[in-house]
Amino acid sequence: MADAKKTTMDDLLAENEDSFKKAVAGDTVTGKVLSVKKHEILVDLGAQGVGLIPRREASFVKNLNVGDEVTVSVIEAEMDDGYVLLSLRKAVKDKGWDEILSKLENNETIDVTPFDANRGGLLVEYEGIRGFLPVSQLSAEHYPRVGSSDKDEILQRLNSLVGKTIKARILDANKKENKLILSEKEAIKDGLAERFAELKVGDVVKGVVTGVVDFGVFVNVDGIEGLIHISEISWERVSNPSDYVKVGDIIEAKIIAIDKERLSLSMKQLVEDPWISEVENLKKGAKVEGTVTRITPFGAFVQISPAVEALVHVSELGEGSDVDPEKIFTLNERKSFKVLDIDKEGRKISLSIAKK
Repeated sequence: MADAKKTTMDDLLAENEDSFKKAVAGDTVTGKVLSVKKHEILVDLGAQGVGLIPRREASFVKNLNVGDEVTVSVIEAEMDDGYVLLSLRKAVKDKGWDEILSKLENNETIDVTPFDANRGGLLVEYEGIRGFLPVSQLSAEHYPRVGSSDKDEILQRLNSLVGKTIKARILDANKKENKLILSEKEAIKDGLAERFAELKVGDVVKGVVTGVVDFGVFVNVDGIEGLIHISEISWERVSNPSDYVKVGDIIEAKIIAIDKERLSLSMKQLVEDPWISEVENLKKGAKVEGTVTRITPFGAFVQISPAVEALVHVSELGEGSDVDPEKIFTLNERKSFKVLDIDKEGRKISLSIAKK
């Protein structure tokens, strides 16, 4: 019988080369927690020795116990005391960046939970990496539509999103610059495109009021942003949109225009135009009573019924270019007028001062 082949020390070293491989700064290694002390955590790295994680490096990890397996980065291969200096935070971040860059490359949607906010947007953390979701990249549901001067309210709206899960996509990620920018708009745009395709001008939709500003009302219609311009809120002259709706109201509106990012909506077109019925029996030459509501250099506007406002042009106030309507009229005064013209198509009525 032939002798069995003898195993030499060189053979053993060759077979277990990885086990005897010395730790190198920059490597990522795995070990088991030996002890958790106030100022340090010791990790068994097997043949590579014992590693030390400074407590400050592991402070963000909760419930780290003896026997737990951890993945760490080698900061220094051998310190004066013989330990291998390790970083748990760096390993987590390195792994996090790998995940982030993969999500960016594949244009994947992720879930993030903001932990803080400022007027510029939301601060988030994903896979151990801190990032930013700018206010301009929020969806119609979350965008803080308020007056430009209401900075405190903007921050209050953004703070209400802290702790809530938001779907987002990665706009930009740069490990070297430690930059991570996210977008909620990008995460939902595919679904919005499908919803846009289902809508058409003339449809009546329901939505939630998300903002009331000087020029109108913003409405979230199933994730799509809509705007009701101040001129489309009511058939009456609207001075303050907040007199009609408030944030959180559920309203119905008619779609009057559609573009790539927003719906143009109308509340007033859901009800009959009272102007038509109120001028039905009005005739040229008739005398009417009215209240002066506005005075301008070119004349005065007069309310002759709840929905009908007419104009007394400056040319009806006297001859010459020096006629001053403010010297003839007083705001809120009530006077008698004569109907000069009725333009139903243009919704215009012209008046003159009635002679006594």
